[in-house]
Amino acid sequence: MNKTLFAISLCAMAAGGAAAQNVTLGGIADAAVRHVSNQGRGGVSSLVSGGNSTSRIIIRGSEDLGGGLAAGFHLEHGILLDSGTQANATMFWDRRSTVSLISKQWGELRAGRDFVPSYSNWSRYDPFSYVGVAGSNNFVSASPVGPLRSAFGSGANTTVRSSNALQYLLPGGLGGWEGGLMAAAGEGGTAAAGQHKVLGARLGYATKTFNIAAALTRSENNLTGSNQLDDLALGGSYDLGIIKLSAAWRRFEIGDARQTHTLLGAWLPVGTNGQFKLSWNQVDLAGRVGSTAIGANGASQLGLGYVHELSKRSVLYGTVSRVDNKGASTYVIPGGASGLAGGRNSGGVEMGMRHSF
Repeated sequence: MNKTLFAISLCAMAAGGAAAQNVTLGGIADAAVRHVSNQGRGGVSSLVSGGNSTSRIIIRGSEDLGGGLAAGFHLEHGILLDSGTQANATMFWDRRSTVSLISKQWGELRAGRDFVPSYSNWSRYDPFSYVGVAGSNNFVSASPVGPLRSAFGSGANTTVRSSNALQYLLPGGLGGWEGGLMAAAGEGGTAAAGQHKVLGARLGYATKTFNIAAALTRSENNLTGSNQLDDLALGGSYDLGIIKLSAAWRRFEIGDARQTHTLLGAWLPVGTNGQFKLSWNQVDLAGRVGSTAIGANGASQLGLGYVHELSKRSVLYGTVSRVDNKGASTYVIPGGASGLAGGRNSGGVEMGMRHSF
């Protein structure tokens, strides 16, 4: 797509729709210098996009229909700030593309591509928001023999988002209860094409200081056969004022293969503009994939970060992390040299800036 025409069309959309509805154009620009050292493979330095928050362009709008009803849309395009290219080569609105009918009394009906319930329930308890050298996403990979490779191969998966989905989200004002349901049709497609049948649900309870929630997402496609991939996520957090603590547990399971994640997190405010973040994340594989036993494999990750607010929109940040593998596992921090042998470690550090607009 021609970049100039795209920019003009965005401005035209915002200007043309502003008289009838509230339309906004915004996003996040995030870039960091990263160095990753993999044991036995040396170190690699690079400039990366999205070390603190994923870089993106967001267009959203809403219209008051009266009687407590509203209509709205939300479009997100992921970008790689370091190279100026789109994050997904085959999907333009790769992050979210939804249209909604919202009722203050009955909740929201949402259609399109969006987060699956299990991801929503897991990522909120990750101090590093599932990105960067210390993000818990470093262990959600189809590279090792296990449930994710069995269910998705090397194609697009439903560990974060689902396309072709319908959702119902509970309204606010239910005394702290929140959650929703999701259903997506496979539409006769294949895992290689990123088309999966999905059923999911999430239910949680939250106050100003405490929250707890559970979610289950079930995915089926041509690779799962008579089975399905179950993605179960449980978590909670408590804000003590001087520190906020979180704990979460997530399991991917299909047939005889299981992949279990355990996460402990902490946020520690420093003055009025700073915050330390700490996370410990462990993944353990169990069972078999065909005749291959995977129970001896797994890894742990320790991450420490600091975020300093320059303003409400701009922050500086720094993060360090280390991954220690066991068995035949070769989990790594993104950006390092390939070919890490099983049982070796991966270390990473990054420093960057994020600006919201």
